[in-house]
Amino acid sequence: MLSQVYRSGFQAFRQRLLPGVQSTALSRSPTDRVQPSAIRHVRSWSNIPFITVPLSRTHGKSFAHRSELKHAKRIVVKLGSAVVTRGDECGLALGRLASIVEQVSVLQNQGREMMLVTSGAVAFGKQRLRHEILLSQSVRQALHSGQNQLKEMAIPVLEARACAAAGQSGLMALYEAMFTQYSICAAQILVTNLDFHDEQKRRNLNGTLHELLRMNIVPIVNTNDAVVPPAEPNSDLQGVNVISVKDNDSLAARLAVEMKTDLLIVLSDVEGLFDSPPGSDDAKLIDIFYPGDQQSVTFGTKSRVGMGGMEAKVKAALWALQGGTSVVIANGTHPKVSGHVITDIVEGKKVGTFFSEVKPAGPTVEQQGEMARAGGRMLATLEPEQRAEIIHHLADLLTDQRDEILLANKKDLEEAEGRLAAPLLKRLSLSTSKLNSLAIGLRQIAASSQDSVGRVLRRTRIAKNLELEQVTVPIGVLLVIFESRPDCLPQVAALAIASGNGLLLKGGKEATHSNRILHLLAQEALSIHGVKEAIQLVNTREEVEDLCRLDKMIDLIIPRGSSQLVRDIQKAAKGIPVMGHSEGICHMYVDSEASVDKATRLVRDSKCEYPAACNALETLLIHRDLLRTPLFDQIIDMLRVEQVKIHAGPKFASYLTFSPSEVKSLRTEYGDLELCIEVVDSVQEAIDHIHKYGSSHTDVIVTENEKTAEFFLQHVDSACVFWNASTRFSDGYRFGLGAEVGISTSRIHARGPVGLEGLLTTKWLLRGQDHVVSDFSEHGSLKYLHENLPVPQRNTN
Repeated sequence: MLSQVYRSGFQAFRQRLLPGVQSTALSRSPTDRVQPSAIRHVRSWSNIPFITVPLSRTHGKSFAHRSELKHAKRIVVKLGSAVVTRGDECGLALGRLASIVEQVSVLQNQGREMMLVTSGAVAFGKQRLRHEILLSQSVRQALHSGQNQLKEMAIPVLEARACAAAGQSGLMALYEAMFTQYSICAAQILVTNLDFHDEQKRRNLNGTLHELLRMNIVPIVNTNDAVVPPAEPNSDLQGVNVISVKDNDSLAARLAVEMKTDLLIVLSDVEGLFDSPPGSDDAKLIDIFYPGDQQSVTFGTKSRVGMGGMEAKVKAALWALQGGTSVVIANGTHPKVSGHVITDIVEGKKVGTFFSEVKPAGPTVEQQGEMARAGGRMLATLEPEQRAEIIHHLADLLTDQRDEILLANKKDLEEAEGRLAAPLLKRLSLSTSKLNSLAIGLRQIAASSQDSVGRVLRRTRIAKNLELEQVTVPIGVLLVIFESRPDCLPQVAALAIASGNGLLLKGGKEATHSNRILHLLAQEALSIHGVKEAIQLVNTREEVEDLCRLDKMIDLIIPRGSSQLVRDIQKAAKGIPVMGHSEGICHMYVDSEASVDKATRLVRDSKCEYPAACNALETLLIHRDLLRTPLFDQIIDMLRVEQVKIHAGPKFASYLTFSPSEVKSLRTEYGDLELCIEVVDSVQEAIDHIHKYGSSHTDVIVTENEKTAEFFLQHVDSACVFWNASTRFSDGYRFGLGAEVGISTSRIHARGPVGLEGLLTTKWLLRGQDHVVSDFSEHGSLKYLHENLPVPQRNTN
């Protein structure tokens, strides 16, 4: 974000710049450059996170994966004409340039060596020359006519070299003013093709650039368009070590290889490289481009300004890649991304097209998404009995292959030892009893799937021979992201199979071995009816945030993990619905008319049996009248025996002389043997507390008063509300759903434990005989009937 001082100063500078300002080579003396010790204090001027990364790297091979780009030490950023100039091609896009300078400054102050290859001199010079011509013509016209009324004046066609000569000094002065705001020096270097072909000039250029980088100065490089000869049409590539500098794309590539840079970022006015011209119906953005793939790409016309097109960028990128420099081509003009596109690329996010020499062993995540979509559609067309047969086979494999599964899980546990907390290790662990329970749950899903897809929910006779049906259909492709829970994989797989959905699975790396074998078993079960590809396990280095951007491939995201994971996914998902809950802050209210034995048993089961689960008790609300009674003492004694750490709420603490540690927040999910205890005066106060501090997950009342219990059940606005039952019953298996993909606190589509029904949506089928709407107009021949018709009975066997 530009500071207020910068904004006001920049407006004055812009007014001063139009008549023409001679620039200097450096904004400050090299001896005045920011020292590394001072850089740490320059943090307040940017809203981009300041990160510290190890930057030592030996140049030689390009990076194989996007995730490695954060290690780039020396970076060239090439700004295309379309990025630098305004839409009218007369003048610069000042806001966009300011944002780019900010990002370059952030990276420079992280200790990286940044270089800019910039266009814009011609456009800036055109603006200045137009201004001068208009001013000159208006003065002459005023003198000739004796009045100041201006007539329409024609502006002659401006020669590009003259515009470049007039614009170079102003462009550099603008960059200097911007970089000065971040305590960074900038230096201008103008080059031509001859500077690279003449050995002495090439060495001089190389030495100058290295010296500038050593002094923490950002070199700003441009072709000297005032004297450069016309580009030769067939001189793009002349071998491995030579590239003809005919535009700023080839200049950036040549400079990147010459300076042994780690990364070249080419910013243009398109999102990256498409397999066909952008804007065409079937055009798809290519995430990773490999040498040799250019035969599968159809190039369109070049951008509105500039000398190169996408074909020139690809040739330059491949040449730089061959020279050991990684390349990303991305959009630098889109208002939603231009403010962070450079830093996003360096952080390894999926932005633009990444050029890599290393092809992955398996399919890309985009290809996996397409396979899951096609496989899911085939799955949905199977007979219900066939889908049930697949699930039964998977259940059998879980028990038949028990030893192999537990061996893989043992490897995960050994590798996670010392790295994961005890609750997470417990989630990661599989056992014979867990596998048996999974198999039982899967068979329940198979039984309930007999009448899921294609079930008729409503039938209406619209008119004679015109009947409407609403039927259940799969949602499409599900992305399920889960942490430390390998048992989640077969559960979710079975629900996806039963509902006819394609499935992408992204498990935590701590369960790599377990997930791999469980996924293989799921695909083995699917293969008995030829739909093996309907379920895909994402094993690439894709970040969760990148997966959440695949809105054209994924229809629903279901996170299974920590509250932080769920919040991150909800924030990252753009245009894709997210089903789940961010927190499991479950409450239990012990009423004044509660049974002593019941209350103690329920508190113990809810808190102590599985404290890491999202349905575990986190806050215990005690009616005030129960303080210092046998019921209260028995609960406290039980918690002490179970080694539960107690946090006192504000009211509870006020009743105690020596209280436990007072709670920091009443809205806390501990996920461990810790519990908040608070005092309330009534059932209504308990309800108000739950609504204020709860997460709408699961809340319980313990009482023998039926009227009080019903009041609580009807007034608590949570996904699950229980009377005299443990919070841990909030579970798809315990509800008889067979399994669940998660527990949703959303108010749309599905709420509570989400089983098979929650993975279905509907579509409308209308069957007619040459019916047109005009027949139902005021003077038409037909009338609407809107008769409800009987719905076929659901098969519950």
